[in-house]
Amino acid sequence: MDISSLRETRARSELTVSELNSYVKSLIDGDRTLNAVSVRGEISNFTYHRTGHLYFSLKDEGGQVKAVMFRSSAASLKFMPENGMKVIVRCSVSVYTPGGSYQLYVTSMQPDGIGALYLAYEQLKARLEAEGLFSPEFKRPIPIYPTRIGVITSPTGAAVRDIINVTSRRYPLATIYLYPSLVQGESAEDNLIEALDYFEKSGLADVIIIGRGGGSIEDLWAFNGERLARKIFASTTPIISAVGHETDFTICDFVADLRAPTPSAAAEIAVPDMRELRERISDIYDRCEAALNRAVERRADRLFSIKERAIYKRPGALIEMGADSLDRAREALFTAIEKRLTNEEHRVELVSGKLDMLSPLKILSRGYSVATQEGGLIKSTDSVAIGSLMDVRVSDGVLRAQIVEKRKNEDGR
Repeated sequence: MDISSLRETRARSELTVSELNSYVKSLIDGDRTLNAVSVRGEISNFTYHRTGHLYFSLKDEGGQVKAVMFRSSAASLKFMPENGMKVIVRCSVSVYTPGGSYQLYVTSMQPDGIGALYLAYEQLKARLEAEGLFSPEFKRPIPIYPTRIGVITSPTGAAVRDIINVTSRRYPLATIYLYPSLVQGESAEDNLIEALDYFEKSGLADVIIIGRGGGSIEDLWAFNGERLARKIFASTTPIISAVGHETDFTICDFVADLRAPTPSAAAEIAVPDMRELRERISDIYDRCEAALNRAVERRADRLFSIKERAIYKRPGALIEMGADSLDRAREALFTAIEKRLTNEEHRVELVSGKLDMLSPLKILSRGYSVATQEGGLIKSTDSVAIGSLMDVRVSDGVLRAQIVEKRKNEDGR
């Protein structure tokens, strides 16, 4: 609304709602103080719109005011606002004429009493930890004897020199493959991710060291990125994080398979000490040699005791002893066979005697006879007919007879 319109509006006794809101808006917009003001308060009714705009209210113990932070400004935030968070916003004050209310148009925001980067760090750390990215069960073991060490850091910093010096001194058998990368600044996280991609696809490294020297939280911020954290978690190659000094902790440290307090310490962790290996091998060699000597001595003693046995001093005695044993075994066998035959002969005689006693011929020799008809024994008078023929066997032959009469026993049997 221009000056002439304002004058015309004030001259009239009646205003429309829209005219009133526009007039109030022009008054507030014309106040230089309200065009750029800092406001401290607590966030409530926070809404993250799908367009990227942030809608919320700022309140204190005495009141509250609505606020909006458009996507273009919200994209630069290092942290995500939350309900209950105390913040200081830089904003302009204006009127939302359709609603007839004034509100804050926020261009920047920082936590009240704590740094924005630190808050963003704590928020991301809590979220990734809840997802399990820091869990020990997902940590990959560092190889004991790596021969290819991948290093991701600045090619001009002290970190790479420390890693090279320590590795060369401790384990010269290892080859170092350096992927030069930015370690701070806006493009640093992208560079670090590209380096991890290279080692992942090439399979060039047995273990990867990623890191840099110490610095402020701003200097180390590239190692607190969510995309880098997820890239490290997805890597199939074990990763050692060596960011900053011993007291510095980054998201990279928590998600990596192992955290080293400094780049030098990372190199010490990544490779064994050649001197210790030589001492260990020498100790194993000495123990193996001693064990072998003891085994040889035991077998030499055993061989000597065997040589001292009488059988080896007079080998013919063994044959003589065998021949004597064979003779005794043969005699025992013959004796057993003879005894067995005698027993069997005696048993046959007993059985023959029993059979002879039971023989029908033996009965006939005592004056008895046996009558048969058509090959069958005649056991009853009822089984034969008068006039039929029968055979009567006696001790010295068979008589042919004819039945002329049948008589029953007195008892009828």
